Amino acid sequence: MSTLPNCPKCQSEYVYEDGNLLVCPECAYEWMPGSTEEHDETGMPEIKDANGNVLQDGDSVTVIKDLKVKGSSNPLKMGTKVKSIRLVDGDHNIDCKIDGFGAMQLKSEFVKKI
Repeated sequence: MSTLPNCPKCQSEYVYEDGNLLVCPECAYEWMPGSTEEHDETGMPEIKDANGNVLQDGDSVTVIKDLKVKGSSNPLKMGTKVKSIRLVDGDHNIDCKIDGFGAMQLKSEFVKKI
């Protein structure tokens, strides 16, 4: 039986396999074995904008293309400034509030750091 690596987020040794993912039962972090994602000091993967700049909590960003918003007839226009972002784990990795739209999540590939 092969030994599994410690959790990259909390360094727990109680990691188990779930399909093709590795899961930590202590912090609920999931990752692909052998992934080459870069992680910051908190254990979260580094999140980069469309230009490759590393994003951090509290940064301000600008939307780089018109984005359709579910539940709204108006798109989020290119050039919209978003202040005080919060980084989260998942497909849509930016949590924010946008004037006129409210709370929403964005993908980092559609924003650039100001």
